[in-house]
Amino acid sequence: MCVTITTMSNFSSWSGLVGIPWIHATIPLLPIILLWELVWKGLALWHSGRRGQPWWFVILLVINTVGILEIIYLFVVIKLKWSELFSKKI
Repeated sequence: MCVTITTMSNFSSWSGLVGIPWIHATIPLLPIILLWELVWKGLALWHSGRRGQPWWFVILLVINTVGILEIIYLFVVIKLKWSELFSKKI
């Protein structure tokens, strides 16, 4: 039986990822993913700040979930409607 031990140093450099086939398809999507995250994070932070919810503000600021936590906060926790996303009323 042969056992191969892989250390984290193999994954620490960008050149180590070049051989992974999915990475080439993912790299062009990064700007779209970043824009998606920025829009939802901005909306969620703005609403949590306007509502005086500092804990939600900190949680949303620190945790990156590609917009999933932000969408849950906006539509499930504070129960906003789509039309209320960009309104200034609290």
